[in-house]
Amino acid sequence: MRTEQGVLRLSIAVTLALAGLGILFGLLSGSFAIVFDGVYALIDAVMTILALLVANLIAASTREGGSKSRLIAQFTMGFWHLEPMVLGLNGILLMGAAIYALITAIGSLLTGGRELAFDQAIIYAVVTMLAAIGMAIFDIKANLTIRSNFIALDAKAWMMSAALTAALLVAFIFGYMIQGTHLKWMSPYIDPAALAIVCLIVIPIPIGTVRQALADALLVTPPDLMRQVEAIAAQVVLRYQFLSYRAYVARVGRGRQIELYFIVPPGLPPRRLEEWDKIRDEIGDAIGNDTPDRWLSIVFTTDQEWAE
Repeated sequence: MRTEQGVLRLSIAVTLALAGLGILFGLLSGSFAIVFDGVYALIDAVMTILALLVANLIAASTREGGSKSRLIAQFTMGFWHLEPMVLGLNGILLMGAAIYALITAIGSLLTGGRELAFDQAIIYAVVTMLAAIGMAIFDIKANLTIRSNFIALDAKAWMMSAALTAALLVAFIFGYMIQGTHLKWMSPYIDPAALAIVCLIVIPIPIGTVRQALADALLVTPPDLMRQVEAIAAQVVLRYQFLSYRAYVARVGRGRQIELYFIVPPGLPPRRLEEWDKIRDEIGDAIGNDTPDRWLSIVFTTDQEWAE
């Protein structure tokens, strides 16, 4: 069975190989578009390594049984908060690199462009496109069972890489075909123009990931989860004749943090602790998704101030 860590390790290895290949072929062919592709892949690889470290920490901290490391013992609330930080930083770095490359491409267009060896550029584009398509398919299939935000982002990155490399391939083939024709004057502009177009496509892609990461980091309440929790809490209040409830819900990366406070009327007949635990179990079963990534706290109190 594939694991999140195993999929990310393979992705890192392939990304590093393609990054080195891109930088090498970019320098040999004189293509800044290929150099950017390699640098972009290198940034992605570094961030994927960081994502792998976070995934390992989360898996270790939520694993039942076994000894806990000193680091895990110091983070008793878990490591879920690191996931949106990594995802957000990844998106910001990729957008920053693309913006810088766009400025470089515009400057090159304004100064007459640059010549490049189209045959070498075509070889690189074909190899990279096939590798990216293969990794995207692998990620998507693996994530059908793993359901990881990191792998989902990685699959999106591979699909984006394949599409952009395909666009570069078309541009390089066009540049190769116009050699020796009356359109040869366009050759110096093909590489910076292709780079500019790629950057314009790449820049907005991570925005959704950055927005979601920021929402997770700021503990913005997810409306769908809040509606579900409130509906269940309202039913519990009616069933057990409680006075009211207070619900606090947040999504932090893959983690779901839910706190429920039920205001119990003073003077109710006493219940055994086992009975209160049974009510908690009913609520937990109704909420569902009982995985190590669910943090559920349920409190019963007669003092409303404890719930505020």
